Amino acid sequence: MTEARARRRSRGGGGAARRAERGAVSFETAKYIERNIPNFEVLNEEAIETIEYNAETVLEEIGVNFVDNPAALERWKNAGADVKGERVHIPRGLARELIKTAPSQFTQHARNPAKSVEIGGRNLVLAPVYGPPFVRDAAGGRRYATMDDFNKFVKLAYMSKWLHHSGGTVCEPTDIPVNKRHLDMLMAHMTLSDKPFMGSVTEPSRAQDSVDMAGILFGEDFVQNNTVMTSLTNINSPMTFDDVMMGSLEVYAQNNQACIISPFIVGGAMAPVSVAGTLTQVLAEVLAGVAYSQVVRPGAPAIFGAFVSSIDMGSGAPTFGTPEASLVTYGAGQLARRLNLPFRSAGSFCGSKLPDAQAAYETANSLNMGLMSGVNFMLHSCGWLEGGLVADFEKFVMDADQLGALHGLAKGVPYDEDAQAMGAIREVGPGGHYLGCDHTQANFKTAFWKSDLLDYKPFETWEEEGARDTRQLATSRVEKLLADYQKPEMDAGIEEALNEYVAKKKASMPDSMT
Repeated sequence: MTEARARRRSRGGGGAARRAERGAVSFETAKYIERNIPNFEVLNEEAIETIEYNAETVLEEIGVNFVDNPAALERWKNAGADVKGERVHIPRGLARELIKTAPSQFTQHARNPAKSVEIGGRNLVLAPVYGPPFVRDAAGGRRYATMDDFNKFVKLAYMSKWLHHSGGTVCEPTDIPVNKRHLDMLMAHMTLSDKPFMGSVTEPSRAQDSVDMAGILFGEDFVQNNTVMTSLTNINSPMTFDDVMMGSLEVYAQNNQACIISPFIVGGAMAPVSVAGTLTQVLAEVLAGVAYSQVVRPGAPAIFGAFVSSIDMGSGAPTFGTPEASLVTYGAGQLARRLNLPFRSAGSFCGSKLPDAQAAYETANSLNMGLMSGVNFMLHSCGWLEGGLVADFEKFVMDADQLGALHGLAKGVPYDEDAQAMGAIREVGPGGHYLGCDHTQANFKTAFWKSDLLDYKPFETWEEEGARDTRQLATSRVEKLLADYQKPEMDAGIEEALNEYVAKKKASMPDSMT
């Protein structure tokens, strides 16, 4: 606050001070969710044991492919697997034994220690959309993403109260060469935000750049002894582990950084159409992936991932927010907890082309299944559109606002003396109202979750203010957040060292679009 502003506020006193406080720019970030509600479980003990048995049968009898990666095949041989060509057959019980060294919960440190997160246990960490090559907003429509778009999304995530994490490739900046764009994306996360972030996985050398830049930001020794990045390691379902993803996993595991081992499941295409069959394949793939991370470095943090959608059998397009995807996600959460691993799944999934009613229905179903299934790390929690092809600015703030409702629901039902409200019930008695009673006056600011976006005004007021729909309100909120953005402070020497690293790396190689 400037001295002049301070003087003006001082002269205003009372109501003026309160109005100024309400209008001030806020950079508050809510703490990661700590659930006080039960997980929803759909599998009984017999079903779980059957799926677990079948998954180990898959690993032993069918095996998984580790392609173009001789070093991985050698590691598996030394660990006790039967390797035939590029097919790895993992004896029953071996993968389960290997993953025992993976932590059940870990801290991902942010450069602002107050925004570090705990991944695992009863916690839920929310991160934004990841990977779309296109962006959309009300003004410009659908278009290829640029670095400017990427920076705006990082700023929005930083400004969003209910997001705990800056994410990774929030959109794919297509105006930067493929072999260099990861450097710009990492710089954006490191300098435009002080929340935790994700590393690059598109090539092992880019994973190493992520580790090196994190070493500049946090200190090399700190990185080797603490987790400062998560990374998304997708499995090429069914049961194929390619050299790019595994090469990146190897870099992160060797450097004590977390990997989300995540099968990419579109039921009916990459996995069976049945829920039990899909869960069997998901478990087999996760067991193999997490076990391999522990072969590389015992104790390296790993997350049980499950990206799940069904398929439209008419068009072949993925579908979201469906009952089948929910059942797989609930079941995967149970399997993850049985393995004592953190769980990643769910998000703001939808197949809609616009942030419309279809998007809202599907997203609400997907977000709630994530909360209820016991997810610990929710990637894609806001901004997802068109089956993940598009990161939408308006939907980003719509979803980010609704994440507040998840925080509220996760609190559960307190029943302490104040929550019992017996004094209020006695005070009001039959036929009265609670608006002016002492209990309401003491609790009204925190009693109910309040949207920062949705409109609850009377019809006449809404009409006088332009009869704006939710998308129009979201456009205004995007503009306000970006206008209010203030870059978090950073040590000038660290920022200079990061810029030097990026400049040197870019100068060392020609531009490439592959």
